Amino acid sequence: MIALLVAASFVYTLRKLAPKTASRVQAALPATLLRPQRNAFAQRLGRFVQPKGATGDCGDGCGTCGTRGPTPAATDTSSAQPVAFHPRRK
Repeated sequence: MIALLVAASFVYTLRKLAPKTASRVQAALPATLLRPQRNAFAQRLGRFVQPKGATGDCGDGCGTCGTRGPTPAATDTSSAQPVAFHPRRK
């Protein structure tokens, strides 16, 4: 029981402090389980633990392959105002 609580707290802490690493680990585990030579139970488990964004489609923007997915629309910078700092009043 204690080992289960320690494992759960480790997973929670990993997801809070290192979300990118946690998502990479969560995407790597199904990749090994979904191989064609695995049995049906392993493939079913792989589909269960696969993250929602890691569908393998290049348009989903998951970022696991090193690309950023679809490029965002260009922002309009014509209305940007420069920031001016003023000294404090005494």
